Amino acid sequence: MYIKTISFIIIMIMTNWLNNYSFAQNNIAQPKQIEEYVCKPCDLSCDKLTFTESGICPHCNMELVKKSDLTNQKELVLNEINIEEGSGEFLIEGGDGKKEKAIPIYYHMPKNYKSDSKILIVIPGSGRNADSYRDAWVEESEKYGVLILSPMYKEVEYDYGAYHMGNLIYNLNLESSAKYDQNSNKVFLDEELFSFEINSNRNEWIYNDFDRMFDNVVKALGSTQTEYDIFGHSAGGQILHRFAIFQPNSKANRILASNSGSYTLPDFNNELPFGIENTVLTKENIETSFKKNLVLFIGELDNENEQGGLMLRSPSVDKQGTHRLERGKYFFNKSKDIAEEMGYEFKWKIIVVPKVGHDHRKMGNAAGEYLYGKDK
Repeated sequence: MYIKTISFIIIMIMTNWLNNYSFAQNNIAQPKQIEEYVCKPCDLSCDKLTFTESGICPHCNMELVKKSDLTNQKELVLNEINIEEGSGEFLIEGGDGKKEKAIPIYYHMPKNYKSDSKILIVIPGSGRNADSYRDAWVEESEKYGVLILSPMYKEVEYDYGAYHMGNLIYNLNLESSAKYDQNSNKVFLDEELFSFEINSNRNEWIYNDFDRMFDNVVKALGSTQTEYDIFGHSAGGQILHRFAIFQPNSKANRILASNSGSYTLPDFNNELPFGIENTVLTKENIETSFKKNLVLFIGELDNENEQGGLMLRSPSVDKQGTHRLERGKYFFNKSKDIAEEMGYEFKWKIIVVPKVGHDHRKMGNAAGEYLYGKDK
């Protein structure tokens, strides 16, 4: 009896202690969850910054959004294209070799959209931030009545070879052959160590996605357009000058390749990634390429003082120059010389945009005026 009484007392004491502990825990003021704010990815150093309050990013002047909101996406049905007035998103399947890799397409349809409205595809930089690039074109979309489409190629599914190089090469060993300078925006490539395989299957190049995207949208909207314009900045610029070279029979009308970091020359005396000697291209392909409306759209201030974006450095690429403005001019002039040597018509142009550096929003503003401004 005595033992049972002692046991009962101990149980009661323990029960009361546990209840008191639980009460205390529940009533202790828990640390307040701090909401983090970020600017949408913009290929600048501020992409890595977080803020504790909403407002405007002091570095790129973009509106700050909740970090959690960037990961919240509505359920989308593959290949179901429902485009309505304003901004939105839809999914298309990947191209050959990547059918299972769905491509989100961010769009903006202006209020004054009509069946004969122009269609512009906007290719993002290395940040793959198609939503930010789409947003940067909303003002121009409304002003000029242009439908904007911007595809997002996720980095986990499309590496440097698949994105920057358009899937012309694969099995790159960049991790062991490229070194990032932590104190600058430069990436140094050891060409003796660098290796890759060439993809000769034209059907697997991502350049095919642009016509396919355009055709699907035209069908869904009943558009009367038979061609589209296309703008790409930084890595997007790399994609588009190669697009003009390797896919000359596309439905693209005006191709604006903006602020590319490095170039593939239409030169049969140099190999990929700097020339086309080891590719499936023929002289007839290059003749057709030179007739495309390719515009090298380069910022005047994207020069040796610009620290935005990554800059590839190696002996071969440095022959093109040591900064983007220099490399853009070199690519244009060298390509023009090649066309003259081959006796081909040369329709490519170069436009240097005054007082702009490596800034996709300002380059986009200039591109909108160039493409759709007065007298266009």
